[in-house]
Amino acid sequence: MADTKDDLAAVRCQEKTPIQLLNEYGIKSSRTPQYTLMQADGDAHQPSFLFSVVIGDVTCTGRGSTKKAAKHVAAEAALKLLKRDHLIKEQKNSSFSPDTGDALNSVGILQELAMQRVWGLPEYVVLDESGPGHMKQFSITCRLEGLEETGSGSSKKQARRAAAENMLSKLQSLSGSSEITWTPPSRVYMESLHHSTGEKISQLKSSPLSLPNTDYIQMLLEISLELGVQVAYIDIDELTVNGQYQCLVELSTRPICVCHGSGVTRTNAQNAAAHSALQYIKMMASRH
Repeated sequence: MADTKDDLAAVRCQEKTPIQLLNEYGIKSSRTPQYTLMQADGDAHQPSFLFSVVIGDVTCTGRGSTKKAAKHVAAEAALKLLKRDHLIKEQKNSSFSPDTGDALNSVGILQELAMQRVWGLPEYVVLDESGPGHMKQFSITCRLEGLEETGSGSSKKQARRAAAENMLSKLQSLSGSSEITWTPPSRVYMESLHHSTGEKISQLKSSPLSLPNTDYIQMLLEISLELGVQVAYIDIDELTVNGQYQCLVELSTRPICVCHGSGVTRTNAQNAAAHSALQYIKMMASRH
């Protein structure tokens, strides 16, 4: 009987929409999702809506042929980001703190450095696990204040140490000496974009984002370099109901902004995600 109840609960969970799941997350975390209609265009027989959703420090966008569908896409993007951040925190809390006698290794040194500088703590994410049981090989990425370095080893502990060592080497390289003096770039706040006067952001404010065959990935790269924002593309394994590829693009703004895109190829999906991100940046930069 217990198995039957669990199966029924799983079915009910699967039947819930992304909007419902995000609302439940909001109730549990005391952060209510806020949806905003950003754009409505397209022909009468084929309308297109762009919605943004803000929950805590996370902002995501979604596009759909109906307002409800656009909200679903935005909510799904937010859920994926929140789930990823939750997994990273679980990993960090359970296995990424230096244990006793480990304080002098690269993991301990990097964590102590971050605490002294009042940075965010290093995050370690397992990228790959391969090989037979007796010859496992692990690949782990270390993320720190917008920087990424990867290490590998025959155990997760060795891979973490290698990633931390590579990160320390990178910080020394950026500092120009063995003494680490590098400081991370200041965060860009979405609310302050309307004060931006750079060449690229000014062009974005005055130019249409509807020209065919536009390389939005390159356009977003140029604007991100001008603003000092990190851009990361995250490919989604699942295809859409129409069989298209999906992608999320994450901007290191405050709050973090994540936009969704889909297309017939992975590159098309990334270009569509970049297009959505540019639309959101344009909207925020044009506010008075």
